[in-house]
Amino acid sequence: MPDTTSDTRPNRPETPLLDRVHNPADLKQFSDAELKRVAQELREETISTVSETGGHLGAGLGVIELTVALHSVFDAPRDKIIWDVSHQCYPHKILTGRRDRIRTLRQKDGLSGFTKRSESPYDPFGAAHSSTSISAALGFAVARDLGGACDTGHGDAIAVIGDGAMSAGMAFEALNNAGHLKKRLIVILNDNEMSIAPPTGALSSYLTRLYAEAPFHDLKAAAKGAVSLLPEPFREGAKRAKEMLKGMAVGGTLFEELGFSYLGPIDGHDLDQLLPVLRTVKARATGPILIHALTRKGKGYSHAEHAADKGHARAKFDVVTGEQKKSPSNAPSYTKVFAEALMQEAAEDSRICAVTAAMPDGTGLDLFAERYPSRCFDVGIAEQHGVTFSAGLAAGGMRPFCAMYSTFLQRGYDQVVHDVAIQRLPVRFAIDRAGLVGADGATHAGSYDVAYLSNLPGFVVMAAADEAELKHMVATAAAHDEGPIAFRYPRGEGEGVEMPVRGVPLQIGVGRVMREGTRVAILSFGTRLGESIKAAEALEARGVSVTVADARFAKPLDRDLVLRLAREHEALITVEEGAVGGFGSHVAQLLAEEGVFDRGLKYRSMVLPDIFIDQASPRDMYAVAQLNAEDIEAKVLSALGVERLDKRA
Repeated sequence: MPDTTSDTRPNRPETPLLDRVHNPADLKQFSDAELKRVAQELREETISTVSETGGHLGAGLGVIELTVALHSVFDAPRDKIIWDVSHQCYPHKILTGRRDRIRTLRQKDGLSGFTKRSESPYDPFGAAHSSTSISAALGFAVARDLGGACDTGHGDAIAVIGDGAMSAGMAFEALNNAGHLKKRLIVILNDNEMSIAPPTGALSSYLTRLYAEAPFHDLKAAAKGAVSLLPEPFREGAKRAKEMLKGMAVGGTLFEELGFSYLGPIDGHDLDQLLPVLRTVKARATGPILIHALTRKGKGYSHAEHAADKGHARAKFDVVTGEQKKSPSNAPSYTKVFAEALMQEAAEDSRICAVTAAMPDGTGLDLFAERYPSRCFDVGIAEQHGVTFSAGLAAGGMRPFCAMYSTFLQRGYDQVVHDVAIQRLPVRFAIDRAGLVGADGATHAGSYDVAYLSNLPGFVVMAAADEAELKHMVATAAAHDEGPIAFRYPRGEGEGVEMPVRGVPLQIGVGRVMREGTRVAILSFGTRLGESIKAAEALEARGVSVTVADARFAKPLDRDLVLRLAREHEALITVEEGAVGGFGSHVAQLLAEEGVFDRGLKYRSMVLPDIFIDQASPRDMYAVAQLNAEDIEAKVLSALGVERLDKRA
C-alpha cells in the first residue's frame, strides 16, 4: 500500500514534524514547543483523514494534546495506554506506526475504527463498548506485579476514560477494586462534558460542580506549577496542598474516598499543564491516581465544535465547509421509521414511554424526546439499569419501549432474564443495528440477540423484513401486554417499500407467504427476505419452483406455516441475520419433534458463520457470511444435489 504521509494533494495538510514520527519514541526528540506543533499537525491530519474515510471525528480531536503528551512521556508499548471505547483512537493510530494505512480506516481489509489487539502492539486492549478501560488497566497492573509474561514487557497501566463512560457501573466497580488493591495505576478522566449525547445523571452534575465552583483560570495558573502542588504520594508536605485543593472546592473527594489520589482539574488542551503533570506522575506515583483533564470534543475544527453531537460520527465530508457527503436515498432509515411509529402510538396512549442508554440520536429517541420530554428517559451508559428501570416502569403500569442497539443490549442480559422475563413484564425491546453493520465491524454487529432472547420462556421475538413491517411491529409491541416482546431491525435505509399511514398489530406467531412454489421453500427471518426473493427468481429461471415466506416471528414460531412448508416441499431453507442457536435452530427443533426428518425433508439453516467478521460494507460482510442472494441460491442447489454451472471463483 502506498505511503500517504507526504501526499501533497489539496486535502492533505503539510506536516513536516509529524512526518518524522514513525513510532511514539520519535516524539522524545522534540522540545515541548515542538510538541505543540506536532499536536497541531496531528489535528490537521486527523481532520483530513476522516474527511476521506468518515468515522468518529470529535472524540479524537478532543484528545490530540493528551495523545501527544501520553506518547511523549510514557514508553508504549511497554507502558499500556488503554483508550476506553476508543472512538478517540485515530490520533493514537497515526502516532503508532499506522499512518501509512490511516486512510483505510473502517474499510474492508483496512484499519479498525477502534483499538484492536491483533492490529498493533500499541493496542494492548481492544475496545468499542464503554467503561472497560479501568478494569483492563488494573488487570495489567496486577499482572505486572505478579510477574506475568508479556511480549512487550510490563510498565505502567494507563486508562483514558471519558466522563460519559465513567457513569457506567463497571467503571465504579473497577475504581473500587483498584482503590482496595492500591496498585500503581493511572486513570485519566477525559472530561469533555459530552459523551455522544449530553451527559445525564448525578455524576455529570458532580463533575460539573468540580470546576464550576472555582475560577478555572486560577486552576490553570496553579497547574503551571503543578509539581509543587501535587497531592500525596508525590512529595513531602503534600497533605497541605491536598487540603488546599479541597478548600477550593475542586478536590475530587469522591475519587479519594474510593482510594485514589486525585489531581485536577487541568486543561487537557494545554501541553504546558499536561506534560509536567504526566512526567511527575510517571516519576513519583506509587498507588492509584486519577488525573482529571478537561477537554472539548471537536477541538480545533469549528464545524465539529458547533455540531450538536460535536462531530461524533461523520460521513465523508468537505474539510472547508464541513458538509457531509451522504449517498442520496429515497427510503427512510429504519431508525427514523421506528421513532415516527412510536410517536404515533404515544399520541394515542399516554402510558407509552421510551428508555435509551446514552443513544437518543442513534435510536431515534431524540425525536420522541422533543415531542414527549416527560416520557423519554436517557439513563446514560447504563444498559443494565436501563433494562431494570424499564421493568419497573412496566410493573408500575406504563408501556415502556427500551430502545438499544443489539450489541449494547448484550450488556443488560442478566437483567433481561432476571428482571423482565422471569416476571413476565411487558417491556418492549426495540433492537436497532440488528445483523451486520458495516464500518463499525464485529464489536457493533447485532449477531446474537435472536439466540439469547428466543431461548427465554414467554418472550416474543420479531424481525422486520422491511420498513413497513417495522411500523406494524411497533404497533404490535404497543398492543402486547402479556409479557416481554422484542423486534429487531438493521442499520441504514429501508427497502423503499410503500409505507402504511399507520402500523397495524400483527397476529402473534403468524408469518406470511410472499410467493408460492412447489419444490423448495425458503423461510426468511428479517431483512434477508429481499435476498431470498432474488434467489428464488434466479432459481425459477433454472426451472426450480420456489416458495418464499417471511417468518416474522422467531418466537413463538408459526408452527402451522413451518410444518406446511416442510410437508409440501422437497427442501426447506431458513435464512437469518443471526448466529447459530436462533431462528433456524428453533425450526430444526420443531421439525425434529414432529418427526419431519424421518420423512426425508432436506433441511438447511443459513446463519452467520462462527467467526467475527471485520469491517467492510454491509454487502461485503454478508458476502463473507454467505447470506446474499447468490449464496441462498447455491444453498438450495446444494440441498437438491444440483451442481452450479456458474460457480464464483
